[in-house]
Amino acid sequence: MTSMPRPMFELRTQGPVQVVKLLDSKIVSDEAIDELAAQLYALVETEGHRHLLLDFGNVEYLSSAALSRLIQLKKKLNAVSGKLKLCCIEADLLEVFRITRLDTVFEIHKDQESALARS
Repeated sequence: MTSMPRPMFELRTQGPVQVVKLLDSKIVSDEAIDELAAQLYALVETEGHRHLLLDFGNVEYLSSAALSRLIQLKKKLNAVSGKLKLCCIEADLLEVFRITRLDTVFEIHKDQESALARS
């Protein structure tokens, strides 16, 4: 018997937006990145969601491979006229987004409330 992969996030619907609260503090192993990407991509490709807000409140560290998967998720959403927003990114991780200039690629908000207020 195969076991189901463990959930990598909690999902909550807020109007047309799926709020995705990431659960792991470190997203660095290939297995964790692959599983997270598969679960996020399924929200778009299988479940048909078009508006995602990723809450990074629990995340302290992301590998560059995880950042690459976020870019792929954004492309998947753009292809279906969807939207991806990020929020609750702690200071050190936000600095990584700034250094890599990904803060110009992603719409980043301080908290869920401000992200949801700007639809």
